[in-house]
Amino acid sequence: MATFLNQAAAIISATPPSPVSPDGDWDVDGEPHDDVGAEAELRQLVLPAELHGQRLDRMLAALVPEFSRNYLRQLIEAGAARIQGAPAAKPARKVRAGDRLAIELRPTPMSQAFVPQPMALAVVYEDEHLAVIDKPAGLVVHPAPGNWSGTLLNGLLARDAAAANLPRAGIVHRLDKDTSGLLVVARTRAAMDALVALIAARQVRREYLALAHRPWTGAPAREIDAPIGRDPRQRLRMAVVDVARQPGKPAQTRCELQQNAAQGCLLRCLLRTGRTHQIRVHLAHLGHPLVADALYGGAPAAGLTRQALHARRLAFTHPITGQAVDVLAPLPADLAAALAAWGLTMPPDDMDLAADAAR
Repeated sequence: MATFLNQAAAIISATPPSPVSPDGDWDVDGEPHDDVGAEAELRQLVLPAELHGQRLDRMLAALVPEFSRNYLRQLIEAGAARIQGAPAAKPARKVRAGDRLAIELRPTPMSQAFVPQPMALAVVYEDEHLAVIDKPAGLVVHPAPGNWSGTLLNGLLARDAAAANLPRAGIVHRLDKDTSGLLVVARTRAAMDALVALIAARQVRREYLALAHRPWTGAPAREIDAPIGRDPRQRLRMAVVDVARQPGKPAQTRCELQQNAAQGCLLRCLLRTGRTHQIRVHLAHLGHPLVADALYGGAPAAGLTRQALHARRLAFTHPITGQAVDVLAPLPADLAAALAAWGLTMPPDDMDLAADAAR
């Protein structure tokens, strides 16, 4: 188990600089839980001289880095630690050089989450440096509370043994669970660092198709420049905010009308920035919430029960080879059926980046 936990810790902790994600921050602290039947490990340690006089919880955090200090503190309080054979239930207890320590390490959901799980993945582009995945709606990208297994990360670990040596198995950005479409993942550390830098520099074109409530009016193309922060009335949501009064970050989205229907509109959305739920928030702010996006005011329609958002296109200069990469994802069956129900058709597959450069 120690080897497995160390591998999990490597995936979590070797974090590249400032990963950019439109779907929020990474949460890497394991939380305590009652894991009936999970294997526990009795870890025995002799305190080195350089940690003499430290608190017990601080010392353990230094020697057992695959668990968070908060979790180790709770293990201590639960009686899982012994010093010189005697129970040590106070996290603040000072330890001495040469002390013999034993602690029963009970797996957290996080430490158990980073395991290979074979699954069918639609790989639409791949070379030795990176891959582009067409993620189906319903697939969670990264393990998190409520979704500790069956994620894209688990599938990447099963697909490529080298993914275990990369932070987050090479994932550099995310899509919401119920958003379908394209994600780029790294296959080497050099590619991962370079992709993070490309996204941060806004040099990756991310294009989405969105089916929204109510017909579009006014100019067919609109640049939305509205900061996004936590909704002060409902902390689980994001919202357009006044940064003079509450925290928020700049957010820009370009929305282009593709077709109108009596019930709503089909839009092409280009991300200029990558804030949490950015397209969902901006469209709701304009009075056009996504179909079936209950969190932001949408309702099921046209047979859809998941938010009508599809990451259709990724285009960027390959960070290692310098070649152009421009990938399109076909429309999933549920969205294609929804468009047909409203009498809408797919926009043409415009692969000419030069024509789009002015947008």
